[in-house]
Amino acid sequence: MNDTVKAKIQTIIDQNDVVLFMKGNSKMPQCGFSSRVAGILNYLEVNFKDVNVLEDDEIRQGIKDFSDWPTIPQLYVKNVFVGGSDIITEMTMSGELDDLLATKKVSFSQEAATKIREENS
Repeated sequence: MNDTVKAKIQTIIDQNDVVLFMKGNSKMPQCGFSSRVAGILNYLEVNFKDVNVLEDDEIRQGIKDFSDWPTIPQLYVKNVFVGGSDIITEMTMSGELDDLLATKKVSFSQEAATKIREENS
């Protein structure tokens, strides 16, 4: 990954509290895994920046190198890489995502978080 791509990714992460690098966008995901994470964040009413990696091949490969994580989607909260679809799903179901968002002072709907666990238990 070249320094320009690395700087571009770092700037996106620095300028947004929550960033989801995904295939498609939050309104129209282009893969099931991206859809799942965007759906969770939307349901929890988290304000997040979606970055469509399908629009930029350098970002698509660059984010994998940047995080040393081989798959997309990738979620960052307050400059910290959190994980991909399976990890975010597990964190949502266990309440760890609530804890992370609260600790990082990211606004979300606790009522929705509780409901998503109740509906999926």
